[in-house]
Amino acid sequence: MNRVWSLLMPYRVQMALAWGLMLLELAVELALPILMAKMIDDGIVAGSMDAILYWGSIMIGLSLFSFAAGITNSFIAARIGQNYGFDIRRALIEKVQSFSFGQYGHFDTSTLITRMTNDVTQLQNAVFMSLRIMLRAPLMIIFGTAMALFVHVKLSLILVITVPIMTFFMLFMMRKGAGMFRRVQLKLDQVNSVMRENLTGIRLIKAFVRSGHETSRFEKAGKALMNQTISVIRTFESIVPILLLVMNGGLIFILWFGFAEMQNGTATTGEIVAIINYAARIIISLSIFTFITIAFARGKASAVRINEVLAVEPEQLKKVSKTYPPEGEIVFEDVTFTYPGGNVPVLHSLSMSVERGSMAAILGETGSGKTALLSLIPRLYEPNDGRITIGGQDMSEMDIHFLRSQIGFVPQESHLFTGSIIENIRWGKKGATEEEVMEAARKAQIHDTIAGLPDGYNTVIGQKGVTLSGGQKQRISIARALIRKPDILLLDDSTSALDVKTEAALIQAVTAEQCTILIVTQKISTAEQADCIFMMEEGKVAAAGTHEKLARQNRLYQKLMESQGRRSGAYEASGQ
Repeated sequence: MNRVWSLLMPYRVQMALAWGLMLLELAVELALPILMAKMIDDGIVAGSMDAILYWGSIMIGLSLFSFAAGITNSFIAARIGQNYGFDIRRALIEKVQSFSFGQYGHFDTSTLITRMTNDVTQLQNAVFMSLRIMLRAPLMIIFGTAMALFVHVKLSLILVITVPIMTFFMLFMMRKGAGMFRRVQLKLDQVNSVMRENLTGIRLIKAFVRSGHETSRFEKAGKALMNQTISVIRTFESIVPILLLVMNGGLIFILWFGFAEMQNGTATTGEIVAIINYAARIIISLSIFTFITIAFARGKASAVRINEVLAVEPEQLKKVSKTYPPEGEIVFEDVTFTYPGGNVPVLHSLSMSVERGSMAAILGETGSGKTALLSLIPRLYEPNDGRITIGGQDMSEMDIHFLRSQIGFVPQESHLFTGSIIENIRWGKKGATEEEVMEAARKAQIHDTIAGLPDGYNTVIGQKGVTLSGGQKQRISIARALIRKPDILLLDDSTSALDVKTEAALIQAVTAEQCTILIVTQKISTAEQADCIFMMEEGKVAAAGTHEKLARQNRLYQKLMESQGRRSGAYEASGQ
C-alpha cells in the first residue's frame, strides 16, 4: 500500500499543521476538567465569587481558543482529503491509460469504476478522520487516564483496567473489519457490473423483452451486497453497546467509591467531578474510536484494492528508436499470437507482406484472426513469436507512441465520445483547424450529412453516438482517423453499415491519400478495389492475390462471392 500512502507526501507540512492544531485542541480539553475542579473547590465549595469568575474566565478563553483551532483543523483536513482524492484518481487514470491490452483485461471495467469512485471516497474519509480525530481520540484516552490518575490514583484505577481492554477490543474489530469491508466492495463491483451491462445494452434488452430477467439479475447482485453490508453493520453495531456497558459500569464504580472517599475526607468534590469528567470524555473518545475503526477498516480495504491497480508494472519493452522508415513494405514473419489469458493461438506462424502505399483487403470467416492481425500493427498486443517489420525495421524496437502517431485506426465498433461532432473528429488530431476537420469529413463522405444538421459540426451527439445511425458513426470514426494524415490506415470492418455507392466513394477518397491501407471486410465489392487480397483461415493466410486471381483459383473466395450473388469467371466458364 506504499503507493497509495506515498501520494500524501506533498501534504506533509499541512498535515503537521493540522495535527498541531488538533494537539492544541486536545490540550485544552485535558486541562478543562482540572480547571473545573479548581473552580468547584476554590470557588463554589469555598463560596468565593472571585475564584469562580477567575477560573470561569480562563475556561471560556481556552474554550474559544480550542473552538478556533478545531475549525481551522477541520478546514485543513477537508482540503487535504479532497486534494488527496484528486491525486489518487489522477494516478489511477494515468495508470489505466498506461495498461497494455493484456493488463487491462486483468480488471473488469466495473471494478475500475468502483475503485476510482467509492474506494477513493473511503480513503478521503480515512485521511480526514486521521487529521481530525484519529489521533485525538486515542490520545484523549491515554492522557485522559493519566490526568485522572494525577487527580486521584485510587479512583482512577477502574479506568486503568477497563480502557486497555476496550482499546484492544477496538483494534481487534478494526483488523477483522478490513476483510469484511473488502468483501462488501467486491459485491459492489458485481452490482456495478450488472448495472453497466443493463445501461449499455438497454436497446437489446427491450428488443428481446428481457427486462424481467435483467431486473432479477440486478436484484440478486443487490441482495448479495445488502446481505454482506448488513452482516458488517451488525458486527460493528455490537461494539457500541459493549463499550457503553463496560465504561458506564466503570463510571458507576467511580461514583460509588468516590462518594465513600469524599466521606472519608480523602477526595474532594472537585476531584470526583474531574475524574467523572475525564471518564465521560474517555467514553466519548471510545465511541468515536468506533467510527474511526469502521472508517479505517473500509479505508484499509480500499487502499489494498487501489494499490492492486497502481502496483501493475508497465510491460518491459525492447530498446526503442524513434526512427520511422519512410518506405518499405509491412511484413509479418512467422507471427504467432494468443490473446492474454487464452490457451489457443488465434494466429499460427502467419507470414504476409503488404506493399507500402497499397491497399490490402483481409477476408475470412469469423474467428479466423483478422482483428487480431490488425491489432498487432499499432502494438495493442505483442506477438508471442515471430516479428512484424516496416521497411525492414522491427516494430517492437520502435517507440510505441511514435509508431501509433503514424497510424490511423478505426475499430470494429465505432466509439464516439459525448460532445460535438467537430470535437469527435478533432479528437484524432490535437489542434486541428476547422478546415482540416471538414476536409477529413468530405473524404469520409459525411460532410453533407453533417452540414444538413441544424447545428452542423457543432451538433452535440449522445454518449457513444446514440443519436447517430451506424453508418454515420462509422464515417465520423473514419474522418477522425483520416485527419491524422496517417502513413498506415487500419479499417476493421469499418464500412459494414455503408451502402455500395457511399462505400465506393469513400474507398476512392481514402486510396487517394497514398497511405498503406489494411481493411478487414466481408464485402466483395470492397475487396475487389484492393491491390491485394488476403484470405484468412484458422489464423493463417490461406490465399493471397488480386480479385481476379482469387475469383479463378480460390474455392473459399468463390464461396464468398456466391454468398453475395457474385459468380467467378471459372464457374461461369464451366456453366455451373
